[in-house]
Amino acid sequence: MPVLKTQCVRSAQSLSGTTARVVCFFPFIMKSYFTGPTRRQLGRALVIALPGAIAGVTPAVAQNQLRETVVTATRLQSKADTLISDVAVITREDIERSTGRTLSELLARVGGIQRSSNGGLGKSSSIFIRGTESRHVLLLVDGVRYGSATLGQANFDTIPLESIERIEVLKGPASALYGSDAVGGVVQIFLRKGKTGLQPYASVTVGSESRTEVSAGLLGSAGDLRYSVGVQALRETGFSATNPKAAFGGHNPDTDGFSQSSVNASMDWKFTPGWKLDAKVLAAEGVNQYDSGAGAFDTRANLGAQVVGFGLEGQLMSNLKSRLALSSSRDGNTDIAAAATTRFNTQQDQTSWLNDITTPIGILTVGFERLVQSVDSTTAYTTTSRTTDSWLAGLTGASDAHSWQVNLRRDQDTQFGEATTGLVGYGYRITPAWRMHGSYGTSFKAPSFNALYFPAFGNPTTQPEQGTNVELGLAYAQGNHEVALTRFQNRIKGFITTTPVVANIPYAKIEGWTLAYNRQSAALGYRIALDLLDARNELTNLKLIRRADQQISAGLDYSTGAWKFGASVLAVSERFDNAANTLRLDGYSTVDLSVQYALAKNWSLQARLNNVADTVYQTANGFNQPGRSAYVTLRFQPQ
Repeated sequence: MPVLKTQCVRSAQSLSGTTARVVCFFPFIMKSYFTGPTRRQLGRALVIALPGAIAGVTPAVAQNQLRETVVTATRLQSKADTLISDVAVITREDIERSTGRTLSELLARVGGIQRSSNGGLGKSSSIFIRGTESRHVLLLVDGVRYGSATLGQANFDTIPLESIERIEVLKGPASALYGSDAVGGVVQIFLRKGKTGLQPYASVTVGSESRTEVSAGLLGSAGDLRYSVGVQALRETGFSATNPKAAFGGHNPDTDGFSQSSVNASMDWKFTPGWKLDAKVLAAEGVNQYDSGAGAFDTRANLGAQVVGFGLEGQLMSNLKSRLALSSSRDGNTDIAAAATTRFNTQQDQTSWLNDITTPIGILTVGFERLVQSVDSTTAYTTTSRTTDSWLAGLTGASDAHSWQVNLRRDQDTQFGEATTGLVGYGYRITPAWRMHGSYGTSFKAPSFNALYFPAFGNPTTQPEQGTNVELGLAYAQGNHEVALTRFQNRIKGFITTTPVVANIPYAKIEGWTLAYNRQSAALGYRIALDLLDARNELTNLKLIRRADQQISAGLDYSTGAWKFGASVLAVSERFDNAANTLRLDGYSTVDLSVQYALAKNWSLQARLNNVADTVYQTANGFNQPGRSAYVTLRFQPQ
């Protein structure tokens, strides 16, 4: 017997025969199917650590904890333990307990996600899901697309955390469901929703960098009408976003502050049996300061984010449910500098008609969508609008130990013609505790308006990216314990680069592993995720910028009486900040702590200490990250 296999069997000897065989032989199945440096990184640690983690689980009757109902992975309400996709869920309680100050910081604690940021609060940041670009991540707000059509990606940090009830993160290609942008995954935000009765809420936060934040809202209902409304205001003087390493020569050692005000509201009215109307709105306005050069007048960026959506949903027949939705989102950025004022406003208007048909082999979803993107800017773009018409179909089903998902989508773009994407996946429950799943999907991403037309930078011959992705996963859930191992490989044809000008390179290859463990009970919860990644330009064999080969995120929560304690760790290995791989960013680790005390039934006081060791690090060369920071929050939240 091979050495690794022998060690695996020994470390898994306390498990049942079926469980031991699954644990020990799964890595070898993976090895025969995949190749590459990332597989070698996993090596001995995987076959020893995985069974070792499982061996500590009490062999009680399996109680699958993956019972969350999610919609992002299928566009249907589906149980997470039947999905063929990897989905993470962040609840309102998770948000309040987290030490993340922005949406991107919060997401960076999720396994499979990395982050880079150009400074502090309100500065631009990027999210890399499984090593793909930030432009490969689709951001939805209650189903409404939000992002910048000029940049080609969303500014995650313009969405205030206080407006969010829940977040679903779909990791893996989803173009067959959502079209362009969803190459690496989808982040869907759900705004706060109305609840039975009348429930006001409020919070006040003060802390480092003169931070003050207040929020208040009301969740309620009246008969068949549910509603919510909330407001938020934030101010922070900040710190110097840049340092002398800034390549563009824009360093100014002053403070670069941020302020924001927002309002959110939603409504859900069941006006007759089987039918409902819903509406939602999110509007945020902010002012961001960033350096324009040593001693120079700092640029002030006026930021705006608006999302509006209306929907009508009902049961047309006993086996047919239909939904019509009209929505619009706007991303605004006006930079006021000493020399000039520049404006970049983009709008996305979407019409969606989806029909869910119940069949003996699952739910068949068919529909049509139209997306109109338009640009209003002081920069002269050759083209300022485009329209995409899309037809989609999907089948999602489950029976006994089996589950399946098939999706097909056809997009007709006025700039680039037609693109067809698909997804096929299958899941099988080996035992009540063990489940395997696999999928194959294709994706595409249309170039942004900047990539095509921005002066001295854009390239009008740039073509859409096309990707293929393979994913295999193994999950174990018993009692309060969950372990998940996922292997993915994404190959993107025509990968768009920006140095020195925009161009398509033949291929980029992104592959890796995520191993995650979660344990949750009433008093104690902990989680740990290990990400191993290899993301390269296949033409040069050089690493894609700002992606770490290894990342570990971990968290611990403990409750006793009126007290709640929390700690989180993020450790990131070194990365490169340029395509030539000559500029290295050092690895780093940060530790955050929190403590919360219940003052009364509906009142709590929370203290947070971020970056306890005051670690100095960069996620983008020339841009500072927050040092040690302390915050105190007084919260009123009806239980």
